[in-house]
Amino acid sequence: MTVQPDLKAPTGRPLNLISTPVSPHASPGSPQASPEAVGARTPLVPVHDPAEDSTQKRVHPPHESRLGRIAYAIAEVAFAATVLLVTAPIMLAVGLYIKRGTPGPALFRQQRLGRDGKPFTFLKFRTMYVDARERFPELYAYDYSEEEVEKLKFKLTNDPRVTPEGRWLRKSSLDELPNFWNVLTRDMALVGPRPEIPEMLPYYDDRRLAKFLVRPGVTGYSQTRGRGDLGFLETVDLDLQYIEERTPWTDIKTIFRTVWMILRRDGAF
Repeated sequence: MTVQPDLKAPTGRPLNLISTPVSPHASPGSPQASPEAVGARTPLVPVHDPAEDSTQKRVHPPHESRLGRIAYAIAEVAFAATVLLVTAPIMLAVGLYIKRGTPGPALFRQQRLGRDGKPFTFLKFRTMYVDARERFPELYAYDYSEEEVEKLKFKLTNDPRVTPEGRWLRKSSLDELPNFWNVLTRDMALVGPRPEIPEMLPYYDDRRLAKFLVRPGVTGYSQTRGRGDLGFLETVDLDLQYIEERTPWTDIKTIFRTVWMILRRDGAF
């Protein structure tokens, strides 16, 4: 069993990672992983003390054959390419719609964390004012107490940063069409956890870091079981549930459920 020593968390504390089961009751003060700390391709989760809890719970992707992974990857890329090709005229119209509405680029680029915490450039259509960070700095502090994390929701019903065009795009989910480019580049999967921003990594306890065992997805359990109505911890726990249960059939059902949720506009704002 191989241990990676001398890794540093965002707080500067050493982080020790190892392939092992984790406790479902790890405390929020547990050591956290930085993007650099979880850059290896082997599934790693933080070490814990088994004596802390007699009930251990593995959170890990199910075993897959190499042939199955290759076939599924080909299917994902083909699906993403087809979506991008078919929706190209729609995306062109959306881009012009955004440009005519408020100053700034049509596309929004942001650093997110992928599999093993590896950073990548996440793409979507811009739905906020380009100077939102300067106008509303309090919404970008990412400094929360334990109690605040318990109640934290990122999606605000009347978010002042969102443009009029952005509100419609979010309701229709058209803002996420560029996500399929991230599937082509293999930074994302069709179905998986939502890609996290680096600023939130310090709020992951040992168990929830297992979310980074797989590639994030364009859709997933959290997007089809509450979307914007979910809190931060609820979203991450649904991501972990997906990792435990994922199969090709589960992914197919999730994709169909996503289409149904988009048509109903459930939790989109």
